[in-house]
Amino acid sequence: MASQAPKPPVAIICIGMAGSGKTTFMQRINAHLHQKSVADSLSAPPYVLNLDPAVRSVPFESNIDIRDSVNYKEVMKQYNLGPNGGIITSLNLFSTKIDQVMGILEKRCLPKETSEDTNQDSSSKIPSHIIVDTPGQIEVFVWSASGAILLSAIAASFPTVLAYVIDTPRTTANTSTFMSNMLYAISILYKTQLPMILVFNKTDVKPETEAVEWMRDFESFQAALHAENEAQESEGGGYMGSLLNSMSLVLEEFYNQLSVVGVSSITGDGVDAFFVAVEEKRVEFERDYAPELARRRAEAMERKEKMRESEVDRMMKDMQVSSKAKKTGKYSDEPETVSEAEDADSDSDVALDDGSTVDDGLQARYQKALQDGTGNASGAAQAAKHIQQTQR
Repeated sequence: MASQAPKPPVAIICIGMAGSGKTTFMQRINAHLHQKSVADSLSAPPYVLNLDPAVRSVPFESNIDIRDSVNYKEVMKQYNLGPNGGIITSLNLFSTKIDQVMGILEKRCLPKETSEDTNQDSSSKIPSHIIVDTPGQIEVFVWSASGAILLSAIAASFPTVLAYVIDTPRTTANTSTFMSNMLYAISILYKTQLPMILVFNKTDVKPETEAVEWMRDFESFQAALHAENEAQESEGGGYMGSLLNSMSLVLEEFYNQLSVVGVSSITGDGVDAFFVAVEEKRVEFERDYAPELARRRAEAMERKEKMRESEVDRMMKDMQVSSKAKKTGKYSDEPETVSEAEDADSDSDVALDDGSTVDDGLQARYQKALQDGTGNASGAAQAAKHIQQTQR
C-alpha cells in the first residue's frame, strides 16, 4: 500500500505591534515544533526565516536571516536614513533576492517528486511548518512594497497563515486600545488577503477571556464602554464612546471570520490550540484563498503575454512599412555617400539560395525569435525598441 504523499508545510507569518511579545512567541512555537519533530520521525524541524534587519539577537536559530544579506546600520549610513527608513530599505534590498530565497525554500520544504525508488532517509523529510519573524514596526512590513512581494511569493508556493500577536494586558486596559487593535487587524486582513489567527499573548499575566468576550458578546463590550464613559464624562468621553459603539457593530461579522487563541509564550499554554487553528486555516487557505491567488497569477501571465504579442506586432508592422517604402521609392532616409548607397543596394538586393533577399531573411529571423514561446518577453521588447530606433 502506497504511503500518502506529504503535504507542503504551512508558512506562519508572525506579525504584531512592538512589545507584543512576537519574538518570544516565535521562540516558543519554534521550540514546540522541534520537540514534535524529535517525537515524530516523519517530520523535520521547522524552517525559520528572520526578516527583521534591525534586531540585535534572536532566541532561535534562523535558516534564512536577512541580516546575513543586508547590514542595517550600513544601509542607514549610506542612504542617510532613520530607523524606519533603514528597515524599509533593507527589506527592499532583500526582496531583490526573492527568487533565490524561494528557490531555497522550495528545495528544502516542498515534497520531492515520487519515484520508483521508495528508499528514504532523514534528508528526505520536509518540515511541517515554515515560521517567519517580521520587523516590530508592523507598518513597515505590512504596508511596504517589499513586504507585499515577500508575502505574495511565499503564498504562491505554500499555504500561508498570518499570526497577529496581541499584547493581552495592554489591549484589555481600555476599550479604545482594544478597538484600535481590531481595526489594525482587519486592515491587515484585507490588505494581505490571507487567513489570520488572532493570538492573545501574555495570558500568564492576564487571561484572554475578557478580550474574547468583548469580541463574541456585544453587550459585554457595551457594558465596559459604558463604565469608561461614566468615568470620562467630564473629558468628553461621550463622542468616543459613540464611535466605539458603532465600530463594534461594524466589526461583528469580521470577528466571526477569525480564529482566536490565547497563548503564553513564557509557559507554553495554548500553543497546542494555536497549531490546531493553523491546520484549520490551512484548509481554509486551500479552499478559499488558493483559487483566488491562482486566478490572479493567470491574469498577470495573460497580461504579460498580450504585452509581448503587442510588441511583436508593432515591430513587424514597422518592418513592413520600411520595406514598402524602400520598394516604392518613398523611403525618406536617402544615402548621403557613395559607400552608403552601395551598402544599401547590396543589403536589399542580394538574393539567397532559397530565393529570398537579405531583408526577407532578417525579417523572418526577427519574427521567429520574437514569437518563440520560450523567448524572454523583456528581450523581445528590447529588440523591438532597438529596431524601431534604428529605422527612424
